[in-house]
Amino acid sequence: MKLQARAIDGFLRSPDPKIRAVLLYGPDTGLVRDRAMGLGRTVVTDLSDPFRVTEMLGRAVADDPARLADEAAALSFTGGRRLIRVREAEDNVTTAFTAFLADRTPGDSLVIVEAGDLGNRSKLRTLFEGADGAVAIPCYVEEEAALGRVIADILHGHGLTADPDALTFLAGNLVGDRMVARGEMEKLALYMGTETRVRLEDAQACVGDSAALSLDEPIWAAAEGDFATLDRSLARLFAEGMSPVPILRAAQRHFQRLQMVAGQVAAGKSADAAVEALRPPVFFKMKPRLTGQARRWPAPLVRQALERLGSGPPLAGAAGAAGAGTAGRGRGGLQAHQHARPDALRPGSLPARLAGAALTVSPYFAARNCGTRSRISSLWSCLPSARPDE
Repeated sequence: MKLQARAIDGFLRSPDPKIRAVLLYGPDTGLVRDRAMGLGRTVVTDLSDPFRVTEMLGRAVADDPARLADEAAALSFTGGRRLIRVREAEDNVTTAFTAFLADRTPGDSLVIVEAGDLGNRSKLRTLFEGADGAVAIPCYVEEEAALGRVIADILHGHGLTADPDALTFLAGNLVGDRMVARGEMEKLALYMGTETRVRLEDAQACVGDSAALSLDEPIWAAAEGDFATLDRSLARLFAEGMSPVPILRAAQRHFQRLQMVAGQVAAGKSADAAVEALRPPVFFKMKPRLTGQARRWPAPLVRQALERLGSGPPLAGAAGAAGAGTAGRGRGGLQAHQHARPDALRPGSLPARLAGAALTVSPYFAARNCGTRSRISSLWSCLPSARPDE
């Protein structure tokens, strides 16, 4: 069964007892895990209970399909319903779950399956969406407004309320991974001590140096033409399992704010005054960098950068078109792409879609995340007089 978006929260709070298995999947791995833990606690309060909770990896289920049915049919030594958690599941567990859902063997265990970003053609996703005793729940990257409500609820659980500008800052800088957001809120609650009101200064002091800056690092590097930092920071984020979606959203937010600053500068304001007028305010350590970018990026070029961020094929299909459109390693390849004619590049590749993109793509990015890196690194070529070694 496939739940409608409006029914997901209600199901997670109080799941239908007729449901035997729940599949949580999507690009936001933090949201997948957070929902799995919340749903699991509706069955067992203590998720570390060795008598009522069993955890298995997807590959273990694929290697021994009968074990899934055995665990689900087992009775708890201490009584109560049992919870089976299957982590890192892929389509190779479909056969095991097909047999499990078809078998009506007695047992009231709930099986929660955690998976990555399963496409529309995924056999596992199709199975769960079509089975009567199963539910498939997508976990996409949350919009800032939705994450803001989640953050407010988490803070309320700690007896805290946040000022509107503090909540806007937190949601904007923590979007992309629900578990990171929850962890940062736990840290913020400890930071606040006996205070009950979270101000913008508190949010910036506690969160600004960690979660926000790690996600924004490649964006700032792209806006400043620092290709070494861009590659290094993107490699780290992708290695940590970060989805390309929040990175591109962060880039769009950054250049939208830069566009507001550029507009005010064009109207006669100084760059310093324009940056100071932004709301929510810029983290104080980043003000000099944004002011420098505002002096380099006039409004027409910021608009061009935003167009490039929104262009290109869907990220899910970017890898297939990446190979022939990427430059060789080294500065020669980079400069060749800066001056190449778009029609000289392979049709359908991201560089062809991003005329004159400045690319030096390693095999790893070409194979997996070329879409994100292409769009972000190409921003610097909006400044025709600039070079990465300036």
